[in-house]
Amino acid sequence: MSVSTTRRKELPAHELVEVLRLMKGSDSVELKLTVPESDQLPTALALGLDPLDAQIRLVFFFDTPDLRLNSSGVVVRARRIQGKAGDSVVKLRPVVPEELPKGTRNSPNLKVEVDTMPGGYMCSGSMKSRLGPDAVKAALRGGGTVSDLFSKEQRKFFTAHAPSGIGLDDLSVFGPVFALKLKSIPSDFGRPLVAELWLYPDGTRILELSTKCLPSEAFQVTAESQAYLTGKGVSLDGEQQTKTKTALEFFRTARDATEAEQG
Repeated sequence: MSVSTTRRKELPAHELVEVLRLMKGSDSVELKLTVPESDQLPTALALGLDPLDAQIRLVFFFDTPDLRLNSSGVVVRARRIQGKAGDSVVKLRPVVPEELPKGTRNSPNLKVEVDTMPGGYMCSGSMKSRLGPDAVKAALRGGGTVSDLFSKEQRKFFTAHAPSGIGLDDLSVFGPVFALKLKSIPSDFGRPLVAELWLYPDGTRILELSTKCLPSEAFQVTAESQAYLTGKGVSLDGEQQTKTKTALEFFRTARDATEAEQG
Protein backbone atom coordinates (compact mmCIF):
# COMPACT_ATOMS: atom_id res chain seq x y z
CA MET A 1 0.00 0.00 0.00
CA SER A 2 1.38 3.41 -0.91
CA VAL A 3 0.90 6.17 1.62
CA SER A 4 1.39 9.91 1.65
CA THR A 5 4.26 10.91 3.92
CA THR A 6 6.15 14.02 4.89
CA ARG A 7 9.63 13.82 6.35
CA ARG A 8 10.30 15.98 9.37
CA LYS A 9 12.14 19.21 8.78
CA GLU A 10 12.25 22.61 10.37
CA LEU A 11 10.02 25.27 8.83
CA PRO A 12 11.93 28.13 7.22
CA ALA A 13 11.38 31.61 8.63
CA HIS A 14 8.99 32.76 5.89
CA GLU A 15 6.75 29.76 6.51
CA LEU A 16 6.69 30.45 10.25
CA VAL A 17 5.48 33.96 9.41
CA GLU A 18 2.74 32.45 7.25
CA VAL A 19 1.68 30.05 10.01
CA LEU A 20 1.38 32.95 12.44
CA ARG A 21 -0.77 34.86 9.96
CA LEU A 22 -3.06 31.90 9.42
CA MET A 23 -3.37 31.25 13.15
CA LYS A 24 -4.41 34.85 13.73
CA GLY A 25 -7.52 34.31 11.59
CA SER A 26 -8.30 30.79 12.82
CA ASP A 27 -10.56 29.44 15.54
CA SER A 28 -8.15 26.81 16.85
CA VAL A 29 -4.88 24.97 16.30
CA GLU A 30 -4.50 21.19 16.33
CA LEU A 31 -1.03 19.78 16.95
CA LYS A 32 -0.65 16.36 15.32
CA LEU A 33 1.93 13.59 15.28
CA THR A 34 1.67 10.24 13.49
CA VAL A 35 3.59 7.34 14.98
CA PRO A 36 5.33 4.76 12.74
CA GLU A 37 3.81 1.27 12.93
CA SER A 38 6.94 -0.15 14.55
CA ASP A 39 6.58 2.35 17.41
CA GLN A 40 2.82 2.15 17.91
CA LEU A 41 2.69 -0.55 20.59
CA PRO A 42 5.52 0.93 22.68
CA THR A 43 3.86 4.35 22.38
CA ALA A 44 0.49 3.00 23.48
CA LEU A 45 2.09 1.34 26.49
CA ALA A 46 4.13 4.41 27.41
CA LEU A 47 1.06 6.65 27.27
CA GLY A 48 -1.21 4.16 29.02
CA LEU A 49 -3.64 3.95 26.10
CA ASP A 50 -6.33 1.30 26.70
CA PRO A 51 -8.23 0.29 23.54
CA LEU A 52 -11.22 -0.77 25.67
CA ASP A 53 -11.73 2.91 26.52
CA ALA A 54 -11.83 3.92 22.87
CA GLN A 55 -14.83 5.02 20.83
CA ILE A 56 -15.51 3.11 17.60
CA ARG A 57 -16.02 5.09 14.40
CA LEU A 58 -16.71 4.20 10.79
CA VAL A 59 -15.41 6.88 8.42
CA PHE A 60 -16.72 7.24 4.87
CA PHE A 61 -15.30 9.54 2.21
CA PHE A 62 -16.94 10.66 -1.02
CA ASP A 63 -15.08 11.61 -4.17
CA THR A 64 -14.94 10.95 -7.89
CA PRO A 65 -13.23 7.72 -9.00
CA ASP A 66 -10.14 9.73 -9.98
CA LEU A 67 -10.19 11.78 -6.73
CA ARG A 68 -10.88 15.10 -8.41
CA LEU A 69 -12.25 16.60 -5.22
CA ASN A 70 -9.14 15.75 -3.22
CA SER A 71 -6.97 17.16 -6.00
CA SER A 72 -8.99 20.38 -5.77
CA GLY A 73 -8.60 20.64 -2.01
CA VAL A 74 -12.14 19.52 -1.15
CA VAL A 75 -12.84 16.69 1.30
CA VAL A 76 -16.34 15.25 1.76
CA ARG A 77 -16.84 12.89 4.70
CA ALA A 78 -19.48 11.27 6.89
CA ARG A 79 -19.05 9.26 10.09
CA ARG A 80 -20.95 6.78 12.17
CA ILE A 81 -19.95 7.11 15.82
CA GLN A 82 -20.51 4.56 18.55
CA GLY A 83 -23.07 5.76 21.07
CA LYS A 84 -23.52 9.16 19.42
CA ALA A 85 -25.18 10.88 16.50
CA GLY A 86 -23.26 10.75 13.25
CA ASP A 87 -21.85 13.78 11.48
CA SER A 88 -20.84 15.02 8.06
CA VAL A 89 -18.35 17.60 6.87
CA VAL A 90 -17.36 19.44 3.73
CA LYS A 91 -13.78 20.59 4.21
CA LEU A 92 -11.76 23.02 2.13
CA ARG A 93 -7.97 23.00 2.35
CA PRO A 94 -5.86 24.98 2.16
CA VAL A 95 -7.88 28.04 3.08
CA VAL A 96 -6.97 31.62 3.91
CA PRO A 97 -9.37 32.74 6.65
CA GLU A 98 -9.71 36.37 5.58
CA GLU A 99 -10.51 35.34 1.99
CA LEU A 100 -13.66 33.46 2.98
CA PRO A 101 -16.95 35.30 2.32
CA LYS A 102 -18.15 37.09 5.46
CA GLY A 103 -21.38 35.11 5.65
CA THR A 104 -19.51 31.82 5.40
CA ARG A 105 -16.82 32.80 7.88
CA ASN A 106 -19.39 33.89 10.45
CA SER A 107 -21.41 30.68 10.23
CA PRO A 108 -21.56 28.82 13.57
CA ASN A 109 -21.15 25.60 11.56
CA LEU A 110 -17.81 26.59 10.02
CA LYS A 111 -14.58 25.93 11.88
CA VAL A 112 -11.29 27.28 10.62
CA GLU A 113 -8.33 25.41 12.05
CA VAL A 114 -4.58 25.23 11.51
CA ASP A 115 -3.19 21.70 11.72
CA THR A 116 0.52 21.46 12.47
CA MET A 117 2.81 18.45 12.41
CA PRO A 118 6.60 18.09 12.43
CA GLY A 119 7.74 19.89 9.30
CA GLY A 120 4.36 20.96 7.97
CA TYR A 121 1.07 22.78 8.46
CA MET A 122 -2.33 23.18 6.83
CA CYS A 123 -5.19 25.63 7.38
CA SER A 124 -8.64 24.25 6.62
CA GLY A 125 -12.25 25.34 6.80
CA SER A 126 -14.78 22.66 7.80
CA MET A 127 -18.54 23.07 7.39
CA LYS A 128 -20.09 20.49 9.73
CA SER A 129 -23.52 19.08 10.43
CA ARG A 130 -24.89 16.58 12.95
CA LEU A 131 -26.79 13.56 11.66
CA GLY A 132 -29.23 11.11 13.15
CA PRO A 133 -27.67 7.89 14.48
CA ASP A 134 -28.94 5.87 11.49
CA ALA A 135 -28.65 8.51 8.76
CA VAL A 136 -25.34 7.32 7.28
CA LYS A 137 -26.39 3.68 7.30
CA ALA A 138 -29.70 4.51 5.61
CA ALA A 139 -28.13 6.67 2.90
CA LEU A 140 -25.45 4.14 2.01
CA ARG A 141 -27.69 1.08 2.02
CA GLY A 142 -30.07 2.35 -0.62
CA GLY A 143 -32.48 4.24 1.58
CA GLY A 144 -31.28 7.67 0.53
CA THR A 145 -28.67 9.63 -1.38
CA VAL A 146 -25.28 11.12 -0.54
CA SER A 147 -26.76 14.62 -0.60
CA ASP A 148 -29.19 13.59 2.16
CA LEU A 149 -26.23 13.56 4.54
CA PHE A 150 -25.48 17.26 4.02
CA SER A 151 -27.32 20.38 5.06
CA LYS A 152 -28.38 23.15 2.71
CA GLU A 153 -25.48 25.24 4.01
CA GLN A 154 -23.00 22.41 3.38
CA ARG A 155 -24.35 21.82 -0.13
CA LYS A 156 -23.88 25.52 -0.92
CA PHE A 157 -20.32 25.41 0.45
CA PHE A 158 -19.61 22.32 -1.66
CA THR A 159 -20.95 23.90 -4.84
CA ALA A 160 -18.85 27.02 -4.28
CA HIS A 161 -15.59 25.06 -4.08
CA ALA A 162 -15.99 21.74 -5.92
CA PRO A 163 -14.93 21.43 -9.58
CA SER A 164 -17.66 22.57 -11.95
CA GLY A 165 -20.19 19.92 -12.95
CA ILE A 166 -19.67 17.62 -9.94
CA GLY A 167 -22.60 17.15 -7.58
CA LEU A 168 -22.75 15.33 -4.27
CA ASP A 169 -24.87 12.55 -5.74
CA ASP A 170 -22.26 12.00 -8.48
CA LEU A 171 -19.67 10.91 -5.93
CA SER A 172 -18.45 7.41 -5.17
CA VAL A 173 -18.13 6.00 -1.66
CA PHE A 174 -14.62 5.36 -0.34
CA GLY A 175 -14.64 3.32 2.83
CA PRO A 176 -15.37 2.72 5.49
CA VAL A 177 -12.23 3.03 7.54
CA PHE A 178 -12.55 1.44 10.97
CA ALA A 179 -11.19 3.85 13.56
CA LEU A 180 -10.72 3.97 17.32
CA LYS A 181 -10.61 7.32 19.13
CA LEU A 182 -9.41 7.65 22.70
CA LYS A 183 -9.41 10.96 24.57
CA SER A 184 -7.64 11.30 27.90
CA ILE A 185 -6.08 13.93 30.17
CA PRO A 186 -2.79 12.44 31.43
CA SER A 187 -2.08 13.66 34.96
CA ASP A 188 1.52 14.44 34.04
CA PHE A 189 0.48 16.42 30.95
CA GLY A 190 -2.56 18.32 32.20
CA ARG A 191 -4.38 18.84 28.91
CA PRO A 192 -6.49 16.65 26.61
CA LEU A 193 -4.54 14.19 24.48
CA VAL A 194 -6.33 12.36 21.68
CA ALA A 195 -5.16 9.12 20.11
CA GLU A 196 -6.76 7.93 16.87
CA LEU A 197 -5.97 4.54 15.37
CA TRP A 198 -7.13 4.06 11.78
CA LEU A 199 -7.22 0.45 10.59
CA TYR A 200 -7.16 -0.14 6.84
CA PRO A 201 -8.47 -3.35 5.24
CA ASP A 202 -4.98 -4.52 4.28
CA GLY A 203 -3.80 -4.37 7.90
CA THR A 204 -2.02 -1.02 7.61
CA ARG A 205 -2.42 1.19 10.68
CA ILE A 206 -2.05 4.90 11.30
CA LEU A 207 -1.77 6.08 14.90
CA GLU A 208 -2.17 9.81 15.30
CA LEU A 209 -1.66 11.74 18.55
CA SER A 210 -3.11 15.22 18.83
CA THR A 211 -4.07 18.05 21.13
CA LYS A 212 -5.96 21.27 20.41
CA CYS A 213 -5.43 24.77 21.70
CA LEU A 214 -6.22 28.40 21.03
CA PRO A 215 -4.05 30.12 18.41
CA SER A 216 -2.54 32.34 21.13
CA GLU A 217 -1.34 29.23 22.99
CA ALA A 218 0.09 27.36 20.02
CA PHE A 219 3.81 27.82 20.56
CA GLN A 220 3.70 27.19 24.29
CA VAL A 221 1.53 24.09 23.87
CA THR A 222 3.79 22.85 21.07
CA ALA A 223 6.83 23.06 23.36
CA GLU A 224 4.98 21.40 26.24
CA SER A 225 3.62 18.62 24.02
CA GLN A 226 6.99 17.86 22.47
CA ALA A 227 8.63 17.75 25.90
CA TYR A 228 5.91 15.44 27.25
CA LEU A 229 6.07 13.01 24.32
CA THR A 230 9.86 12.85 24.14
CA GLY A 231 9.89 12.31 27.89
CA LYS A 232 7.71 9.25 27.29
CA GLY A 233 10.10 7.97 24.65
CA VAL A 234 7.91 8.95 21.67
CA SER A 235 10.01 9.97 18.67
CA LEU A 236 9.07 13.14 16.81
CA ASP A 237 11.24 12.21 13.82
CA GLY A 238 9.03 9.63 12.09
CA GLU A 239 7.49 10.11 8.67
CA GLN A 240 4.17 11.92 8.92
CA GLN A 241 1.14 10.32 7.26
CA THR A 242 -2.15 11.93 6.27
CA LYS A 243 -5.16 9.82 7.30
CA THR A 244 -7.57 11.19 4.68
CA LYS A 245 -5.26 11.01 1.68
CA THR A 246 -4.06 7.56 2.69
CA ALA A 247 -7.67 6.34 2.90
CA LEU A 248 -8.66 7.79 -0.47
CA GLU A 249 -5.60 6.38 -2.22
CA PHE A 250 -6.10 2.96 -0.63
CA PHE A 251 -9.72 2.60 -1.72
CA ARG A 252 -9.05 4.02 -5.18
CA THR A 253 -6.27 1.48 -5.71
CA ALA A 254 -8.52 -1.34 -4.48
CA ARG A 255 -11.34 -0.22 -6.77
CA ASP A 256 -9.03 0.05 -9.79
CA ALA A 257 -7.72 -3.46 -9.13
CA THR A 258 -11.24 -4.86 -8.88
CA GLU A 259 -12.33 -3.17 -12.09
CA ALA A 260 -9.21 -4.46 -13.89
CA GLU A 261 -10.01 -8.02 -12.79
CA GLN A 262 -13.61 -7.70 -13.95
CA GLY A 263 -12.79 -5.97 -17.19
